[in-house]
Amino acid sequence: MAASRIVIENCAIATVDAHDTEYASGHVVVAGNRIESVGPGAAPAGLDGVVRRIDGTGHLVTPGLVNTHHHFYQWITRGLATDHNLFDWLVALYPVWALIDEPMVRAAARGSLAMMARGGVTTAMDHHYVYPRGTGDLSGAIIGAAAETGVRFTLARGSMDRGRSDGGLPPDFAVETLDAALAATEETVDRHHDSAFDAMTQIAVAPCSPFSVSTDLLREGAELARRKGVRLHTHGSETVEEEQFCKELFGMGPTDYFESAGWLGSDVWMAHCVHMNDSDIAAFARTGTGVAHCPSSNARLAAGIARVPDMLAAGVPVGLGVDGTASNESGELRTELRNALLINRLGAHGEAALNARQALRLGTYGGAQVLGRAGQIGSIEAGKLADLVLWKLDTLAHASIADPVAALVLGAAAPVTLSLVNGRPVVEDGRLTRVDEDAIARSTRAEARRLARIAAES
Repeated sequence: MAASRIVIENCAIATVDAHDTEYASGHVVVAGNRIESVGPGAAPAGLDGVVRRIDGTGHLVTPGLVNTHHHFYQWITRGLATDHNLFDWLVALYPVWALIDEPMVRAAARGSLAMMARGGVTTAMDHHYVYPRGTGDLSGAIIGAAAETGVRFTLARGSMDRGRSDGGLPPDFAVETLDAALAATEETVDRHHDSAFDAMTQIAVAPCSPFSVSTDLLREGAELARRKGVRLHTHGSETVEEEQFCKELFGMGPTDYFESAGWLGSDVWMAHCVHMNDSDIAAFARTGTGVAHCPSSNARLAAGIARVPDMLAAGVPVGLGVDGTASNESGELRTELRNALLINRLGAHGEAALNARQALRLGTYGGAQVLGRAGQIGSIEAGKLADLVLWKLDTLAHASIADPVAALVLGAAAPVTLSLVNGRPVVEDGRLTRVDEDAIARSTRAEARRLARIAAES
């Protein structure tokens, strides 16, 4: 039986392929869950099984956005500690986060996913590392929320085993033991990881950060990931204070410390990487270690400006991350395209730091590289999975910008007319198709209030 086809025509197309091929007016044909063809002009005549034909006049088609770093649970603690740097922010919020339970995590995941998906994200990622004892199946709740929303998803199963009494930042009651963290991570991989080409759910091993995990957890976590054939993720080089912490505790900077624990490699990506010197960047390039660049969160917490142009020039894989919504309250990735470009132009390279097409690449193909899925998603090419976004650019907000990629990246947040994941609609005319946005808003508001009450009473 021939696959059903969706045809999108009369639209601008930015393929984000190796040559940055673009069409001022072109077509994309989707067959089943794959991209069958892309090119200029109208779609080929005589196609069988066309179930939907879309006139994309006034629109731009891009690959779906790929988010490479997030903390979904923070959706219910937005707007707190708004004038803190990273360490003070963590100290203020860890005691609250340690009180989360399964209903809170499920509601927060639904809110985070809904906000990203309605803004063009087709592949989401969550680094969840807070697992209070006896609070239910938190990983299962997050994975279930992603399945309901319909997006492709990577859960980075996080962990912390260095509490305050061991020199870490989290309160002791918020951390796991080494053995418990490793066992729970392995169980999550065994239960949920899918290595298929069109996998909707994948798992990564993700101890939280140098100041919340032991060296043993880092080293044994890396061994676990490589034994299971999954990727590794953590926070790295986010602040000057982190660098000082590593030098005081381990006698070396973060990059050297990570390398000593087996944490550089083409199967690793790290969030932030703001404070990287030339040798750090060279080490990442030499080993193929990826970076999740989180410009809004870095600015919100006054962490600094990551050296993204230098990383790209060296060949480091770089994608974009929303980061948790307690440090990026908007929770959207499409705004990170603009912020990545603007913030990096405040750095040493000035106006030459990034251009609009590089920013779009960071949010699409770069993210796919970082998640180890560049062969399946991240560009519009025949044979790849049909994860696509149709952006509406003919409204007042973008009407006088002739270049559609510049309009998307530099203009106001563009409405999403259609978002496909695996060839299936996730967004239609700016609304999610599989979940009730209003119900999600109500439940996240209720769980945020419940958490606030519990925190006030504790």
